[in-house]
Amino acid sequence: MRNTEVEIVKPNYSLTAKIFHWSFVILFAYGISKQIDNINQLEDLALLKFEIAFALLFILFLVARFVYMKRTQKSSLPPDTPMVQRAIAKAVHYGMYIGMISIALSGLVIGCLYWLGLKSGIIIETIIGWHEVSVSIVYWLVGLHLIGAIYHRLKKDGVWESMTPSLKREK
Repeated sequence: MRNTEVEIVKPNYSLTAKIFHWSFVILFAYGISKQIDNINQLEDLALLKFEIAFALLFILFLVARFVYMKRTQKSSLPPDTPMVQRAIAKAVHYGMYIGMISIALSGLVIGCLYWLGLKSGIIIETIIGWHEVSVSIVYWLVGLHLIGAIYHRLKKDGVWESMTPSLKREK
């Protein structure tokens, strides 16, 4: 009887999935970098229109990415991944989608209310609070996602490489 090693081939995300992923990283980073510091900056009509257009683009891109990933891609987690770890990974991913939609929707509502002249008061303050909480939650979820990615890089189980093929796997 011969002892042979069988290498399990990990699923690799499609080029489209990788472009969606890394383009979204850039889009989200851009959104963070250009965020407004004070709601009164929305007095500038050009900035207000840009913020509304950016939020709509962000939502469109996020929904397109979600639909594409759900319909065409499978998880690259190894088959022996514990159910708890699978559940956490799924919760973090869905949480990021929900959180980012929440950021964009609350930003859109803020922009629309401001445009309509509702520039202060309990309603807009509540929406701003929703927006700020959503941002904080997404930061935590992105942090957990990065920790998970680094974990898989160190574990060398193929998960890291499935989305970042340019970084060669060490043997």
